[in-house]
Amino acid sequence: MNNENNFFGLENDFEKLGSKYIKNKLNISFNRVAFIFFTFVLVLIIFSLKAFYLTGKKLSSNSIVNSKNEIRNNILDRHNNILAKTIVTRNIGINPNLVIDKNKLLLNLKILFPNKNYDLINKKLNGKKFFYFAEELNPENYKKLMMLGDKSLIPENRITRIYPQKNLFSHIIGQIDNENNGVSGIEKSFDKNLKESNQNLKLTVDLNLQHLIREELIKFQEIFNTIGSAAILMNSINGEILSLISLPDYDLNKRQQLKDKNLINRATKGVYELGSVFKTFTYAAGLNEGAIKPDTEFKKLEKKIYCSKFRIGEYDDEIPSNLTAEQILIRSGNIGSVRIAQKVGQENFKNFLYDLGILDTLEFDIDEIGTPLKFNWGKCKLATSAYGHGITTTPLQLAKGYSIISNGGYDIKPTLILNNKKRDIRYKKIISDETSKSVNLALRKIVTTKEGTANFANINGYEIAGKTGTAQKSVAGGYSKNKINTFVSIFPSSNPKYVLVVMLDEPKPNKDYIYEYKDGSGWKIKGTQFNTAGWTAVEVTGKIIEKIGPILATKY
Repeated sequence: MNNENNFFGLENDFEKLGSKYIKNKLNISFNRVAFIFFTFVLVLIIFSLKAFYLTGKKLSSNSIVNSKNEIRNNILDRHNNILAKTIVTRNIGINPNLVIDKNKLLLNLKILFPNKNYDLINKKLNGKKFFYFAEELNPENYKKLMMLGDKSLIPENRITRIYPQKNLFSHIIGQIDNENNGVSGIEKSFDKNLKESNQNLKLTVDLNLQHLIREELIKFQEIFNTIGSAAILMNSINGEILSLISLPDYDLNKRQQLKDKNLINRATKGVYELGSVFKTFTYAAGLNEGAIKPDTEFKKLEKKIYCSKFRIGEYDDEIPSNLTAEQILIRSGNIGSVRIAQKVGQENFKNFLYDLGILDTLEFDIDEIGTPLKFNWGKCKLATSAYGHGITTTPLQLAKGYSIISNGGYDIKPTLILNNKKRDIRYKKIISDETSKSVNLALRKIVTTKEGTANFANINGYEIAGKTGTAQKSVAGGYSKNKINTFVSIFPSSNPKYVLVVMLDEPKPNKDYIYEYKDGSGWKIKGTQFNTAGWTAVEVTGKIIEKIGPILATKY
């Protein structure tokens, strides 16, 4: 019994030992498998990282499309026309490290896209860096490339911002950078809104009006050989900007480093001495302060006066020496404007210009805003400012000032945003109703009477009023012979709704251009030697209003 028990005990011991041995073997096998699997995964990760490094590009996926940081909302005009839109485009790149048969690949690509630079592509294929072969492919061409079945062809989805109107709104819309951040214009000012809001951004501008006005500016850019121009069409009642153009402009789809000073936004950022258009402010200040009435007489006006060592003269020697205050504005008299300003007084005149928003930096919807040059007021500065010399502002501020004067005297805030909730609708009264009516009447006579300087803008049925301004461009140490010619028009003058500013930068006289009066007389003039606003900016304005007037329905 004892032996039997010992046998079975020994047998049990063997069983235990065998079981332990088997377990150890299994553990060793599992560890080996785990080690091999770990090594495989590690190699796979290293290979993937190497491939990523060699491509030099992170491939996009459809997930990018749904990223709030990538998708920007559309920008629309007031009639829902698309000015800026984000789309997903298909690109195909090549990873040279995955090319098996370079010659075969080149042959296939040449068959599909024969117009590519294959000398350059061949050089890139000999390298190791990922490069794009074709970008923004249409579905048909994308399919053709992918049907080649070459693993070196890497597809990519890319978020792209497109601008269907190209140059038309370049200085308004602005640009974005490679990181999808706005860097100028509306794209910058409303960057957060365009990224995070669930609504498109609607502007006050009108596509058709913008096109027609730009078309005329481009045409006359050649006729008068300008280096640039600007135009602003604004609703004088609520400050909505219907059109804002600065030439030269640029295609927003071709992103640029705007180093060329000539590409400045002349309408909002350009700061200029604008000449006689300031005489309207002088006249309005005189009326509003009670210093003059329209029929106030100024007798024995000199042809020239001196302030310190500076000479002030008339641009036209035929201006009479006896004029009423209204006639001074109509005839654009320099000396008469000085006398009106002296009656108003330095502080009153200065405060009046500040109230109009002429001398401060204007708050606006884009950052490209110019700041009028600061200066010390004195008797001479009061005199020269009265006729627009030695005082600067922007065309946008000029439009604001004329809007206030023409709309009954109410302050406005120019805006590019339709239904702008941030705009203060509690209008401040700047000038009296009587002053506004008197100024509008005088501005109308500048267009309709032979003494006025804007006869070429006298278009039947549109009741155009306005003031011309011709100014020499300031340079270091003085003034050049080059000019800035401006015409500010309001229409219809009996019930003003719109202000149109047209500014031409360095226009030249055209001796072959045929001027035709638009009052129905049929009178024509061929060419001129004069290089003043009445012969340049006024003509452009007249042609513009002839085209846009029917759209605005302002004809009486």
